[in-house]
Amino acid sequence: MNITGGCHCGEIQYQAEVDSDKVMICHCTDCQRLSGSAFRTVVVSKLDGLEITRGQVKEYVKTADSGNQRAQGFCGNCGSAIYATSVEAGPKVYGIRLGTVDQQSNLPPKAQIWCRSKLSWIPSIKAIKAFTTIP
Repeated sequence: MNITGGCHCGEIQYQAEVDSDKVMICHCTDCQRLSGSAFRTVVVSKLDGLEITRGQVKEYVKTADSGNQRAQGFCGNCGSAIYATSVEAGPKVYGIRLGTVDQQSNLPPKAQIWCRSKLSWIPSIKAIKAFTTIP
């Protein structure tokens, strides 16, 4: 599937080819901390399937507990997280942050990963009072 997207301020724009069967909610503690939220949702690109069409992404390299390094791509102006990928040279697969995708409503999650770090209150979220805007 071909998608487009960009950061909150519009400085970064991209197009990508993704696998719509590889949309995941990640509950790992790194995603929680890096997103400032309870989890992060990503769609996986095809090999070298991401093209930045506007702006320049900044990268922060995170070393996981396993020792693996992952480049975290983000907008240097507004801070929107765009992707994560390997740091090695060669073809890359990108975990594109679903919140930046224009077609996000067409990409429902198919799996949840790192559930051992899932916050205990996540399953009860449907029972919480919901509003369409700020009450």
